[in-house]
Amino acid sequence: MKQGLHDAHGAGLPWHAARPAASRVPDRSGAAETRERADSASGVRGEHTHGEPPLPRPRAVVQRASVRGQVLDALRSALMTGELCPGEVYSAPVLGERFGVSATPVREAMQQLALEGAVEVVPNRGFRVVRRGPRELAELAEVRALLEVPVLLRLAGTVPAAHFAELRPLAEDTARAAAAGCPARYAEADRAFHRALLALAGNQQLLRISEDLHRRAQWPLLDTPPRRHRAVLLRDAAQHTALLDALATGDLDLVGDLVTEHFTHRD
Repeated sequence: MKQGLHDAHGAGLPWHAARPAASRVPDRSGAAETRERADSASGVRGEHTHGEPPLPRPRAVVQRASVRGQVLDALRSALMTGELCPGEVYSAPVLGERFGVSATPVREAMQQLALEGAVEVVPNRGFRVVRRGPRELAELAEVRALLEVPVLLRLAGTVPAAHFAELRPLAEDTARAAAAGCPARYAEADRAFHRALLALAGNQQLLRISEDLHRRAQWPLLDTPPRRHRAVLLRDAAQHTALLDALATGDLDLVGDLVTEHFTHRD
């Protein structure tokens, strides 16, 4: 995508830096223009109607999905790095200005984040970043352990060691992300590793539920010093490799201990 979204995703300008008009990414879909006109008529402030002619429907659908997905990725990154502050309320039009897009894909992305427990809807204002405390994180860790430990213990006794060896590149990805100290990149690599590991059980419902719990557990706590957070990432990444070794050798006691510690000690 163009510069505006890439910058907001953390690769270019800081989150609060001003962006040139040329970096805007217009949302040209006919559906978006219709929504924007309706919002304007109902008194929604900050929306902008672009004068470009609507694109043919197939191309517009692809473009809208692309814009919404990239905005969602950028918002997740901003949440992970603390650029969107817990307790603060952000409106879709203002965030759209920062990203160089209309408010519509931002609002849709924020609705998805609300489903993931990262933000909550504030009527007539926007979206508040959820304040999370240690108790919520401990509860999520307990549920994850109850769900995943028995599954991994079963895998340790039934899955050939070669299958666990195939997951080492994913564990190495988490180690590189941890060494780089990038929370957003680590979160993505961490989910990829655990998703591939649980996929060995062949249970799609397990994957869906565990993915939701995992993402909720990744939203950072308040006031976490960056250096301390990096140390936690490095420790967790090392546990991935140790877990694969324990699974490959069928060491059930070590598997149980590692997974429980991995979920519960994330301060």
